[in-house]
Amino acid sequence: MEVLWKCPQECSYLQIQDILDGVDDLIQLSYLNEPSVLHNLHYRYSHDIIYSKAGNVLIAINPFKDVQLYGNDFVTAYRQKFLNGPHVFAIADSAYNEMMRDEVNQSIIISGESGAGKTETAKIAMQYLTALGSDSDSGSDGIECKILWTSCILEAFGNAKTSRNDNSSRFGKLIEIHFSARGKICGAKIQTFLLEKSRVVQLARGERSYHIFYQLCAGAPSGLKERLNLKMASEYNYLNQSGCLRVNDVDDASKFHMLMEALNTVQICKEDREHAFEILAAVLWLGNISFQVIDTENHVEVVADEAVTNAATLMGCSTKDLMLALSTHRIQAGKDIVAKRLMLQQAIDSRDALAKFIYASLFDWLVEEINKSLEIGKRHTWRSISILDIYGFESFQKNSFEQFCINYANERLQQHFNRHLFKLEQEEYESDGIEWTKVDFEDNQECLNLFEKKPRGLISLLDEESNFPKATDLTFAEKLKQHLNTNSCFKGERGGAFSICHYAGEVLYDTSGFLEKNRDPLHSDSIQLLSSCSCHLPRLFASNMLNQFQKQSVGTKFKGQLFKLIQQLENSTPHFIRCIKPNDKQLPGIYEKDLVLGQLRCCGVLEVVRISRAGYPTRITHQEFASRYGFLLSEDNACQDPLSVSVAVLQQFDFLPDMYQVGYTKLYLRRGQIGALEDARKQVLQGTREMQEWFHGHRACRYFHELKRGVITLQSFVRSENARREYNALIKLRQQVASETLDEKTRAAVHLQSVIRGWLTRRHFSSLLKLKKINQNNTKPKPGRRISEVKELSQEHVQVQPAVLAELQRRVLKAEAIIGQKEEENAVLREQLQQFEVRWSEHEAKMKSMEGKWQKKIATLQMNLEATKKSLAAENTAGHPGRLGGSPLPGYYDSEDAMSMGGQTPGGSTPIKFSSTVRDFGIGRETNGGLNAVSHLVKEFEQRKQNFDDEAKAIVDVKSVEEFRKLKLRFLTWKKDYKVRLQETKAKLPKHQHSKVEKIPWKWWGVKNRRLT
Repeated sequence: MEVLWKCPQECSYLQIQDILDGVDDLIQLSYLNEPSVLHNLHYRYSHDIIYSKAGNVLIAINPFKDVQLYGNDFVTAYRQKFLNGPHVFAIADSAYNEMMRDEVNQSIIISGESGAGKTETAKIAMQYLTALGSDSDSGSDGIECKILWTSCILEAFGNAKTSRNDNSSRFGKLIEIHFSARGKICGAKIQTFLLEKSRVVQLARGERSYHIFYQLCAGAPSGLKERLNLKMASEYNYLNQSGCLRVNDVDDASKFHMLMEALNTVQICKEDREHAFEILAAVLWLGNISFQVIDTENHVEVVADEAVTNAATLMGCSTKDLMLALSTHRIQAGKDIVAKRLMLQQAIDSRDALAKFIYASLFDWLVEEINKSLEIGKRHTWRSISILDIYGFESFQKNSFEQFCINYANERLQQHFNRHLFKLEQEEYESDGIEWTKVDFEDNQECLNLFEKKPRGLISLLDEESNFPKATDLTFAEKLKQHLNTNSCFKGERGGAFSICHYAGEVLYDTSGFLEKNRDPLHSDSIQLLSSCSCHLPRLFASNMLNQFQKQSVGTKFKGQLFKLIQQLENSTPHFIRCIKPNDKQLPGIYEKDLVLGQLRCCGVLEVVRISRAGYPTRITHQEFASRYGFLLSEDNACQDPLSVSVAVLQQFDFLPDMYQVGYTKLYLRRGQIGALEDARKQVLQGTREMQEWFHGHRACRYFHELKRGVITLQSFVRSENARREYNALIKLRQQVASETLDEKTRAAVHLQSVIRGWLTRRHFSSLLKLKKINQNNTKPKPGRRISEVKELSQEHVQVQPAVLAELQRRVLKAEAIIGQKEEENAVLREQLQQFEVRWSEHEAKMKSMEGKWQKKIATLQMNLEATKKSLAAENTAGHPGRLGGSPLPGYYDSEDAMSMGGQTPGGSTPIKFSSTVRDFGIGRETNGGLNAVSHLVKEFEQRKQNFDDEAKAIVDVKSVEEFRKLKLRFLTWKKDYKVRLQETKAKLPKHQHSKVEKIPWKWWGVKNRRLT
């Protein structure tokens, strides 16, 4: 720092003040060198300002503590541009705005060493993007919440504690967030790269396996633990081999509860969750499976204990099949299959390979299920923003195949970084004729060639050696020395090791296990075992393995994934975030300058600042510039070409010559210059919109007032027409009422006059009657005197008449009032009369019905009596007078009782006459006892019949229902008495005449009686 103070005398205090107080952007430093950059970052870090800018690159230093920079208030502030300092939110906001403005996919590339905070930075970027893209107005289905919760799931299954980081991502991921044309999130997709499978079965001292194992053992409910036969994490060999089971300040049980909430949010169903936990428990129990040597050749068999039983149960296979798959290999020998026993190390490798395959397949399945929940579906996608969070550069005491692949990925991403910030930019300046002083930077293309060159690259040689069955890790190391010693980035070492000079420094690799891990073998016996499992997931994993067209090595597969990733990033506009790790102790407030400086050198921060300071980060074609800002010119530019328009705009706004350069095809502006044009454009557009709003508002008001006047005029016409119609209707109604009133008054007057005239006539008539009586009482008066008296009476009458008229007028008025009351009473009486008429019509219908039935009864009795008389007359004519008195009456008298009288009333009015023959027969046989009795009954019947007919007619004329009921009762009483006496008379007839009566007349009248009944 002393050198910084030894500046020339003309250097002012203001030039040094930025070094002392710190600046947001390293471009603003007066002296651009490593000490000033380190001091600036240290000063800001000590004040909890962890973000700084280096041109287009955001530098984020891990604070190792919670800082209050990420609440909703900060999100709102950056969205509304209240804050514009360096921040992850600012990078995400810039990516979002460029996507909406330029309609180009964006990418946010987060890089740095392990423990630098890449995962947390990715989550912060997703938080801001989901806030920008939330579709609250249309009722979003919660896609934003799902995207945020995916981090919890992926961290549980893909992160682990390492010696440098308590939450290290052991896989790479690219989260692609899709937006609609309105800028709302419509889906997402997650891609993963190279999960570190070896961590499942092998751990270094002080490290842990994946978090999910410890969370499951600590936080699973008792029911789930019992179903999975779970124990403490310390009882599983895969977990306890490192001697580290806990992470400081981390509660695995609470993390498990958060994981369950995340799985629910992402809509992983309960059944699938339980299957996943079964697979995890099966992996743990596989690690506890042990082997015992059974012969001198070191062949082994599986020990039958709870570990193998629980593993087989959780996988859904038989214990015997699992034991055979782990201890033997079946080999095809011609047409026969031979089972070969494995030795101890082979059996352990077979067990570990199965465990690694199951866990890696489970991880891929889980990512696939998450993508199904986040898929776009019917939602229309437009553009996307991708967030890359991949493992950082690693260099341990012992670096194996995993570090080899991780560092290769970082080399490829560094090349992408160099290409966009150094190569492409400087090449574009030169090709477009810009005056430019080339900035040197460290190019890692030679290191990439060491990895990717064919046929003598690291990956090609590794695949070649992996294909030889008898090849070993040592033969692979020798082959590397033989073919790659000429490369400056490669250096062969003793003991099967080699070193590579990466952009971040030299790393020593141990080839032990390289070939085995690159092959990633899984014997067919294990695949067949998984295919036979009853559980769904193991069968699915085996099916995916068998469906692979051609099995690739791990290195080749990873290389292909990287090429695809880089191609995807090349098709987007990149935004870089460099995460810096301030110390290896993972403690807040400690700033190790050497460690930070090494990371700054690796990522080329100083070169970025130099290029950004000397370069032109804003570049736009003349056509686009003229189209976007040409309207800002005060003069018409319709006839000018785009280049002239661009220069005219810059001159009008007084741009300094060193703030821009004009190329052949593009216009190049220094940082911050485009903002002035954007502000002016925004101001003009805002004024234009306001003017248009005023104009449209004024035109709308005029149209509204015209329409209003027209509507009012139309309404006035309609109202006047309605008023005229109502007036005419009222006039007609008034005339009609007046006419009716006049007619009523006329009728009343006529009626009154008729009454008065009648009264006068009656009075005059009564006077005449009195006069006549007086004249009759006088005894023959003299003619002259009588005439004179009559004259006197008439004169007297005439004199009295005027006096009567006054009385008559008074009575007329009174009569009019009484007439009104009577009319009202008459109306009420008419209503009552109508009701009575209805009721009487009902009663009259009933009486007519009863009258008909009465006539039928009378006719029946009369017929019976006639039949009896005829029978007696026939016997008498035959000369057997003695038989009439004793012969019984025929049996048809009894049949009359069978006819129901019911509630019928008599009403017959038609008389029924007996023949004269019967009467003569009765008169001539009075001496005979039986004949006399019959004649008496006949006379009584005729008399009663006549009486009942007369009474019935009288009741009908009177219309009295009560009298009718009384008549009916008397008739029924007489009928019963008459029937009894008729039967008694029949019994008194002489029995000796019975036989002859039966021969002729009895049978004939019996038939007649049956016909009648």
